Amino acid sequence: MASNRVQSQPVRVVLTDLNSAVVDAWHAAFADTPEIEIRKGSILDVKTDAWVNPTNSRGRMDGGADAAIKRHLGAGIQLRVQRAIRDGFGGSLPVGSAVCVPSGAVDPKFLIPTPTMEGSSQNISETLNVALACAAAFQAVHQQNRKAPGSIGSVALVGMGARTGRVSARVCANLMWTGYTLFNDHAFADYDDLRSTVVAQLDDIEAAPVTERVRIDPARKGAGRR
Repeated sequence: MASNRVQSQPVRVVLTDLNSAVVDAWHAAFADTPEIEIRKGSILDVKTDAWVNPTNSRGRMDGGADAAIKRHLGAGIQLRVQRAIRDGFGGSLPVGSAVCVPSGAVDPKFLIPTPTMEGSSQNISETLNVALACAAAFQAVHQQNRKAPGSIGSVALVGMGARTGRVSARVCANLMWTGYTLFNDHAFADYDDLRSTVVAQLDDIEAAPVTERVRIDPARKGAGRR
């Protein structure tokens, strides 16, 4: 595995959503991680160094949080996102990958688009896409901080896949917890390694109760469930 134990400064993480069910599910899933800030409200009102926006593989910001962020930051943000996807991924960003682009604003300084789906408004409720997208977004934070140490000291995320992706609030929260714990534990050299690790250890998650959370350990084959 091309992964490394994380040794950088802690990053402040804010989870925010307008959906009360998602917020309640976060409180349950993250009950033993008090360092996480959970609030009900729009991501547009959160002052952090970076915002994470669930998107599609082409970076079309035409719905949900994507559209709200584009209205807030201006149409140029979509051009920067799509340019980064073109330059880094040949125009299509795989699920389980992310890009980090300058926002053109002070708060946030960066936008981190990560696809939860290939197209727009796909049903991803029977997939691992939320865990893949969340883990990829956090790895993008690691990558940016490796390039410019301390440039992202805080990041805000919304409920991934819980709206257009039709993922239940509880499953969304549990899979985002998986992505967060992986962020705390490991930084991967590339997204291919991240995707293969997540998929290998979560491929049987459908057989587990929806209340069950899974901590990924890249050092071994199996996943430790809690």
